[in-house]
Parts: sequence; C-alpha cells; structure tokens
Amino acid sequence: MFLNTIRTLSSTLFKTSSGLSIGNHIVPKNGRNVYTNMVKYNELSTKDEMQRDSLKDRSTVIPVETSIEYLKSDAYKSTYGNNPVWKEYRRNHKGSIPPKKTRKMCIRSDMIATGNPCPVCRDEYLILDYRNVDLLKQFISPYSGKLLSYKLTGICQKQHEKLIVAIKKAKDWGFIKFDLPIKHYNYDEFKNLN
Repeated sequence: MFLNTIRTLSSTLFKTSSGLSIGNHIVPKNGRNVYTNMVKYNELSTKDEMQRDSLKDRSTVIPVETSIEYLKSDAYKSTYGNNPVWKEYRRNHKGSIPPKKTRKMCIRSDMIATGNPCPVCRDEYLILDYRNVDLLKQFISPYSGKLLSYKLTGICQKQHEKLIVAIKKAKDWGFIKFDLPIKHYNYDEFKNLN
C-alpha cells in the first residue's frame, strides 16, 4: 500500500515536471465537460454517466518517448531506486502456496481489474517497446542473457508476451547486444573418401 502511494506521487511529480496535464478531460453522454484529477469526479454528474477511477484508468495512450524520459527522471529514481521494477513486487494470493502461473492480464477494458496489478501494469509510464532498452534490460539476466521467468518477475501473461516480442524486435534492430554460441564442427565426417 505504501509503495503504491509512492508510485502515485512519483507519477504525479513526473507529470507536473514534464509539462503533461494532470487532469483528464472526459465528455460524458449529456455533453457536459467534466475535468478530473487524482480525486473523485464532479458531484454534478448523473448515475448513467460512466465514471472511471483516475488511478485505475489506463485509457490514455502514453508515447514510448515519454516512457524513456520517465526512466531517466528523478520520479522513477525516487520510486524504484537502482532496483529493477519487479524487485519489490509481491503478488497477493490465497493460502500459503503461490499459484504456478501469474494472472492472464491485469488491465481489462482500459481499467486495472485487480487490486494488486503486475509491476508493468501498475505504473502507467512503463511501456514495453523495442526502443525502451533500459526497461527491457531489467528483464534480461545479466549472466546468461536469457529472458527472466514470469515467476521471478511477477508480470502478467499479457505483458510477458509483449516483453518477448519487444526483446526479439530489439535484438533484430540491434538495440540489445547478444552473443551467438560458437559451434565447432568436425569437417572430417563430411569429406569424400574416394
């Protein structure tokens, strides 16, 4: 709970320091303009209007360039420090035995559907893209160069699929360096013995 409050404050700090608007502009069915902030909606709105919790709303598309700037900002450093984004995450589950797989997805119809979303879904400025190399390197093992398991990182299955695609594309484009294994062949087996 305390970590989520810090994340909310750091994202607000990043929004104000980067010049982004803090509030969301929503035009409901009756045509009135409703401006929202990190608080509740205008009390004048009727029940038939769709009200969205601004902390759980993920309908706003954040560009990759903003995500790259966020990883270099003071707000990111104050929230995560030098640790990867998944380091402090611990998923809530029933009983003493954790589930074998992580959940399928945290965001359904542009809203966070769970009380404890995965490390990538909980922070709206973490975008998995092949150009966002600093974020992708947090999910690659520094020793073997392989992708870390979702059991270790705790990301949902949907974000894990996006992560696999982004890492493969980054390797194809040359943003992430990787070593190919060297194989030594015995060419004597292929020679003609005539």
